[in-house]
Amino acid sequence: MIPKKLLILLFAIAPLSMGIAAQEIKIAYINSQEIFNAMPEIPTIEKQLNDKQEEIKKNASALETEYNSKLEEFTKAGTNISDAVKQDQQRQLQQINERYQLYIQNSQKEAQDLYQKLITPVNQKIQNAIKAIGDENGFTYIFDVATPSSPIVYVSDSAINATQMVKTKLGIK
Repeated sequence: MIPKKLLILLFAIAPLSMGIAAQEIKIAYINSQEIFNAMPEIPTIEKQLNDKQEEIKKNASALETEYNSKLEEFTKAGTNISDAVKQDQQRQLQQINERYQLYIQNSQKEAQDLYQKLITPVNQKIQNAIKAIGDENGFTYIFDVATPSSPIVYVSDSAINATQMVKTKLGIK
């Protein structure tokens, strides 16, 4: 005689296994890095990013030159200046240094923002193409061989998203 729990389990699993057998799974793969590098927009984007980096270097160099000039002036004056003038020169050096640090920080953020602004439409275009290929060819999954840490880049509408089921199981909303 079959134990009651095993019988219940078999009845619960039977519809699942029949559904799996009936559904054909088509899997494909892509290399997103290869696709990305082949996009026609990339040379223009690289030029804009390089131009931005050159502008940042040029302006940073000007601030460094200003700082070094003030430092040299301060060093040459030596002990022949009053304490008030010495404090003023030290304050000027500190202000130039603070401006430099702030400029570098703001420039890095500007460069990152520019990168995101330029790359986002390219990535969106690639994602749209991946989805279109998946839909047109009936792929269940498309894996990305360029990103092994998260290789699934497309899931068909017929695939079951078990995220909420897992969240419920874990008691997460």
